[in-house]
Amino acid sequence: MPELPEVETIRRQLAPLVEGRKLKRIEILDPRWSRPLAPKELAEALLGRRIERLSRRGKYLLWSFSEDVHVAQHLRMTGAVLCEPAPEPPHTRVRMELGPVAAGRGVRGDRSAAGRRKRHLVIVDPRRFGTGELLLSSEALEAFFAARLGLEPLDERFTVEHLRGLARGRAAPIKAFLLDQRKIAGVGNIYADEALFRAGIHPLRPAGRLSAEQYARLRETTIDALQAGIDARGATIDDFRHVDGVRGSFQDQFLVHRRAGEPCGKCGTTIVKMVVAGRGTYVCESCQPRPRRRVRRR
Repeated sequence: MPELPEVETIRRQLAPLVEGRKLKRIEILDPRWSRPLAPKELAEALLGRRIERLSRRGKYLLWSFSEDVHVAQHLRMTGAVLCEPAPEPPHTRVRMELGPVAAGRGVRGDRSAAGRRKRHLVIVDPRRFGTGELLLSSEALEAFFAARLGLEPLDERFTVEHLRGLARGRAAPIKAFLLDQRKIAGVGNIYADEALFRAGIHPLRPAGRLSAEQYARLRETTIDALQAGIDARGATIDDFRHVDGVRGSFQDQFLVHRRAGEPCGKCGTTIVKMVVAGRGTYVCESCQPRPRRRVRRR
């Protein structure tokens, strides 16, 4: 699944190609993508509007159009946005045609020779889980995200005190806690494994029972893992691609994720795979000691 670094990679690559352009045509081939709206309803709300900004919130790609109209796109497990692929790949769910960049659009948008021609984008998604949600005001946009997302680790407000406050009293495993988007936005399976390994914390340790030092370490390693993923332009395990179809490279830097049966790079202990919060989880149980069971007294 594309996580924060993968979506941020797409945003950085796509923003200069689309900002300042009008949506001339949109063809929604799969009605599941636009639910609860019918494809025609979503298309009519967007046609002719200029893309003012392409941003990101957590794992969402946020398209902001003129007159305070927005689309919150979630790529889910296998979604990708490709620019002018040739030939068009299978599993295309949405086609978009953008006009040239308008003159005098300021610093955003591609105003080179390439900017004076149309752009063709496709959204592909083999598993068909991705969505595009229409939001008709800034207030609706904020309410949409407030109900779904907590702070991102890259947000300056994501302090150690904030993390400790979120985890206080939580008996769920710390891995499950990191994956809860309502508490921490943008962290998925890959980066939770990598952050926990760097912090030396076992994924089964209860979220509310970390020490002050462990919370501080976890905050730092979560930020480090996400930033490493951004610097490597994401991780490609199965379907993730850049807008030009190129694969990410963070998978070549994994310290623990998907390395079951291999020796730990720190201590040489064999990395094991287990299931935590319903997700395949990778851990070195020497560097990340398993929590001891608490014995209840009668």
